[in-house]
Amino acid sequence: MRTKKALGWTAGMVALVAVAGLHGCGSDDTNTTTDSSTGGTTPPATTPPTTPPTVTPADAATASANIQAAWVEIGDGNQAIARAVTSYVAPADAGTNGVCPMLTVDGKATRMTLRVGPATVPLRTTASAPADSKPSEFPVSVCEATVASTATSAAIGTQTLPLPKALPQRIVVLADTGCRLKKADNAWQACSDTDAWPLSTVATTAAGFNPDLVLHIGDYHYRENACPPDIAGCQGSPWGYGWDTWQADLFKPAAPLLAKAPWVVVRGNHEECARAGQGWSRFLDPRPFDTTRSCDDPVNDSSGNYSDPYAVSLGGGSQVIVFDSAKAGKAALPTNDPQFIAYQKQFQTVATLAAKPGMTTTIFTNHHPILGFAPIAGANPAPGNLALQSVMSNLNAQAYYPTGVHVALHGHVHDFQAINFASAHPATIVTGNGGDNLDVALPDPLPAGSVPAPGTTIDRITHHASFGFLVMDRKASPATGWTFKAYAKDGKLMATCNQTGNTVTCDKTGFIAP
Repeated sequence: MRTKKALGWTAGMVALVAVAGLHGCGSDDTNTTTDSSTGGTTPPATTPPTTPPTVTPADAATASANIQAAWVEIGDGNQAIARAVTSYVAPADAGTNGVCPMLTVDGKATRMTLRVGPATVPLRTTASAPADSKPSEFPVSVCEATVASTATSAAIGTQTLPLPKALPQRIVVLADTGCRLKKADNAWQACSDTDAWPLSTVATTAAGFNPDLVLHIGDYHYRENACPPDIAGCQGSPWGYGWDTWQADLFKPAAPLLAKAPWVVVRGNHEECARAGQGWSRFLDPRPFDTTRSCDDPVNDSSGNYSDPYAVSLGGGSQVIVFDSAKAGKAALPTNDPQFIAYQKQFQTVATLAAKPGMTTTIFTNHHPILGFAPIAGANPAPGNLALQSVMSNLNAQAYYPTGVHVALHGHVHDFQAINFASAHPATIVTGNGGDNLDVALPDPLPAGSVPAPGTTIDRITHHASFGFLVMDRKASPATGWTFKAYAKDGKLMATCNQTGNTVTCDKTGFIAP
């Protein structure tokens, strides 16, 4: 069937032929037309040649289909770092950074820098038997760029990135968020069940609180071994230490929270070199990538398992000191042990950071509770980490912490604890209930004489063993300090604790039922 357009074209051609017949081929009038209204002639209307518009091709490396994850984290000196994980494969002539997307900051686009490219890291010594481990496959590139503190907007393609605030008012705190697949413990969490492994719920709920900052206190990755064929809840789950497991354990379920606010990342024992340290160094470590600290080669573990503490200013007289305790064991350390010496140096740095003038609230954060408890089914709870206590007591006797530390935040133990001391010790809060299998509840009340470390005296403790997270709200000026609120995974308020100096006063005491 002819279209209207086709018919119009045909009619036009007939008219042109008719005009040509009237004027004759080669007539001097062939380039004029008669104006019937004036009897004169006018030049025919002419259509200028069409020039195709100049189209700038989209930057392939920035295409959203290639960006697997993007976020902002804060490192030493409050340096904001934009990171992106990309599956893009650049042409051979694209250059080192050609694989990286464009980061647009305040309207100016700049290509990000390659942090580390794709690799399959050969099988190394791990926490599991060789038969239960495998090489770590990273078929993705990690790109990064620093972002100036004066920046007001940042984006990768169509994805807007959250930027740090000089005076954050609300901070979400969580830890121990991955899904446990561990043969040695016969522990097979149902990773496909959001009730059994609720990180996606926790992240979505926490993002709804509109935090200005997220503090993750370690243990992002737990899927170390393959799910057995007879365990229904984890069938098809990725495992090992490569990208697919990191994507499943962290980047996909935590996406709402990564998009909501910048993160401060603390390293947990699951990110030590013999476990998920390779992914930690590629994706999360705020320091520049260093092959000698990448955890790829066990020969370098003595350096890869430790890192210097640093402080992140929260403004208004508050700061967070970030401490790497990934390799801390359970037993006290002799003073000549290399680990003792490494941690001693780190705690000396903590003392320097805590002595910063003008600080009214210094929050120390590391993964392992130092003055907290570890519940044991059918027995009295275990005290805090003996390895770290042995180093700290050598430096500060039974004060443990240096002067200037007011609050300690931890994960590792899979429950919530808020401990206020009658002795002169920093208040301790544990919030390791972000997704991994929960621990049993602490006894209620605590057995007489229970203390997390020699020389400490507990005033009161508030605790629960439900999945959830913590929210810190800055007190309105002129007051100083923070209000800590413990929430269940669905947003139910479990407890409110008011912090002043080195004390926390909670509205509930003892065990809190779900």
